[in-house]
Amino acid sequence: MRAGRLVSVILLLQARGRMTAEALAAELEVSVRTVYRDIEALHGAGVPLHGEPGHDGGYRLLPGYRTQLTGLTGDEAAALTLSMLPAAAADLGLGAAAAGAATKLRAALSDDLRARADHVQGRLHIDLPNWYAEQHDQPLLVPVADAVWRQHRLRVVYRRWKEPQEVTRTLDPFGLVLKGGRWYVVARTDGQVRTYKVANLLSAVTTGERFDRPDGFDLAAHWRRYLDDFADRRHTGTATVRLSGEGMRRLPDLCPPAVARAVLATAGPPGADGWVEVAWPIESLTHTHSELLRFGADLEVLAPPELRARVAATAASLAARYGSRIDCGVQNTSSGS
Repeated sequence: MRAGRLVSVILLLQARGRMTAEALAAELEVSVRTVYRDIEALHGAGVPLHGEPGHDGGYRLLPGYRTQLTGLTGDEAAALTLSMLPAAAADLGLGAAAAGAATKLRAALSDDLRARADHVQGRLHIDLPNWYAEQHDQPLLVPVADAVWRQHRLRVVYRRWKEPQEVTRTLDPFGLVLKGGRWYVVARTDGQVRTYKVANLLSAVTTGERFDRPDGFDLAAHWRRYLDDFADRRHTGTATVRLSGEGMRRLPDLCPPAVARAVLATAGPPGADGWVEVAWPIESLTHTHSELLRFGADLEVLAPPELRARVAATAASLAARYGSRIDCGVQNTSSGS
């Protein structure tokens, strides 16, 4: 533990030039007295440290001294790919490791490269979640990630949208994917590779068994194929709808990009009333019903009859709920004039 801390002292001074004992203590989460002992130990080991008294003083390495030792720990090495994604690293329980790895890598850079890195870092911030997306606690993410790293089999209870909603599965977790601020685990179960949203896991316990990851399995390539096939798997049919000019304009804002592209690809020329007839991909009647209601009076369902009936029933219910109040409001406005 102390050896790693001594390396961290050198690298911090190498990266920042001069630091007080108090600043070093805060960075390393130790007491100032411990920092003094570490400085003495480094002096004894021949590291050329210079102490400067006063308000602007502190410790610094003598000019020309530069260690090539990174001192990365196992967790820090594993967190290298997350050093620019602190939120993701924190989700996986590797926040401190990612910060440590970034500090040590920065210390190994030459002065000009470090200045360039600082220039970019000060002008780039990565915020992964979508707008308006709520941040959900995912207490099972860390144990799932641990099973991924160790190639340990998992026994999980998963909540899905179809009946039965709660199912038990034995998973061989191949990898984790962060998509739109949400975590997914790609895993093999019953001989098939499937994707599970980590937030929908109700429990996840390792079985103690180790599984063999397939040779040549490429997580990134698998995910690309998964996304390419997603629309085909998701949409089981099409509806015929009419959209007003305003509905066509709002289409990209009110539905997912894949749906908008599919709808626009079927759009013909506007009719005399300016409305356009299109084919709308159906995932399920319930989901599509909710999706179409976002367009309000700028959309009309022509087929299938079941979907048209659902939208009509909702419109009738809204008219019954608000109709009398609207009339009352109009009358009140008129009487006051």
